[in-house]
Amino acid sequence: MATETPPPSKSPTPLPSAEEFTEVQESAEFGELRRSYRSFAFPLTVAFIAWYLLYVLLSNYAGDFMGTKVFGNINVALLLGLAQFLTTFLIAWWYARHAAAKLDPKAEAIKSRMEDGA
Repeated sequence: MATETPPPSKSPTPLPSAEEFTEVQESAEFGELRRSYRSFAFPLTVAFIAWYLLYVLLSNYAGDFMGTKVFGNINVALLLGLAQFLTTFLIAWWYARHAAAKLDPKAEAIKSRMEDGA
């Protein structure tokens, strides 16, 4: 099945100048976008790294605790290891929701204003 796509535009879209990029970078709107990203990403990154290092340190120095059987052949180390995967996916899902709700609309507004030359 072939799909028809229109040929690319012959006239290239003019790119914003370096001055326009600098102006946008120094704007309050861009600063708010950056703050919104940083206030979400940095604390979660620090929390996840601390959680990961706790797991590694417990694995190295608390072998008896990590070897404690919870049920059957399932021990604390296995549960905490699986929790690492779970938190990774939860953080990715949470970030995707945050970006779609808070970051993407602001970034799209800045992008469209730059493309329109306003």
